[in-house]
Amino acid sequence: MRRGEANAAVQATLDRLVAEGREVGVQVCAYLGDERVVDCWTGLADPATGRQVDGETLFNVFSVSKAVTATAAHIQAERGLIDYDAPVARYWPEFAQGGKDGVTVRHVLSHVSGVLRMPPEVTPELMCDWEWMVRRIAETPGLYPPGSRSSYQSMTFGWLLGEIVRRTDPEHRPFGRFVKEEIADPLGCTDLWLGIPDSVEPRVAKLDDSAVQVAPDGNLTREACPIQVDLMPDPFERPYVRRACIPAVGGIFNARSEARVFAMLANGGVLEGVRLLSEKRVRSFAAPRPHYDDADPVFFGMVVPIGWAGYWLGGERPPVSAPRNPKALCHPGMGGSLGWADLERGLAVAFCHNRMFDTVEVEQDSRTLVGDVIRQTLGLA
Repeated sequence: MRRGEANAAVQATLDRLVAEGREVGVQVCAYLGDERVVDCWTGLADPATGRQVDGETLFNVFSVSKAVTATAAHIQAERGLIDYDAPVARYWPEFAQGGKDGVTVRHVLSHVSGVLRMPPEVTPELMCDWEWMVRRIAETPGLYPPGSRSSYQSMTFGWLLGEIVRRTDPEHRPFGRFVKEEIADPLGCTDLWLGIPDSVEPRVAKLDDSAVQVAPDGNLTREACPIQVDLMPDPFERPYVRRACIPAVGGIFNARSEARVFAMLANGGVLEGVRLLSEKRVRSFAAPRPHYDDADPVFFGMVVPIGWAGYWLGGERPPVSAPRNPKALCHPGMGGSLGWADLERGLAVAFCHNRMFDTVEVEQDSRTLVGDVIRQTLGLA
């Protein structure tokens, strides 16, 4: 009974948000244990053509991708192929350049590595060239000593972990293929893409960034995410960018597939009998990182609630308030996409949309409202 109530309540909420102009197109999917309890969508995937959102519509989720990328690294640790406290250079010797020999895998996961700067000469085309990106990141000195302070790796996070995973994979698969074969396929996530195939292009929603205030150039935020590769429709709607593996910010998912990854986490590393991680390991992810209370110079000077394992933690601390439980694992994406896993309740929620908003300024946003509706109707408030 509560499953039907939750689905109906979320559907009504989404319809109202679109009618009020707060959303354009949106999907929400939620799991409680192994059961899918919410699967809703509404609005327009492309207002210019009138194409409507359906359950198969795909959305740019930006930094929600980081949760999947972190999960890939944890799978390698589960297999004994990565030691969190080992230097990155153990797996990637070229990375030791520029005084980075003391940076560990844990530093990277915790966003305290100091290796936050993108190559200043990066272009959208070069961003799509994996070998160029990892070579330039290896050559670039860190901005801060490893472990010394919070320094959000807006874009470098993906290539840092992705290259470690690629080099520790006995098959040395490209990172996007690793994610498909080791995470998406086992979990039945048919639309979890780090680099889309041509066949799904028509299903990708058109982004609306009218509510976003673009950060100015000439600051540390822009060193981490240069304006020419900003997390905006251009360049991220360019066909060749959509087809590239950009593992920190390039994910194109739908809510159904995203929710299954977070459901695996919410259930302690297993979903429908498929185990990717041990329960003990997943439970450990909910611990804060060092420098948890630092104001982060990259993330607009905010305190970013990141755990040591690469996921954000829930609770009431902004900018993410949807997963109320501080033991929840989550990750937001530029413009308001979000996925979260409440480890205590076994509840996982994915929120995908195309009306990007300023996630720093929003207080009571759609994600928080939907999360509260789900908890209340399932009796989990």
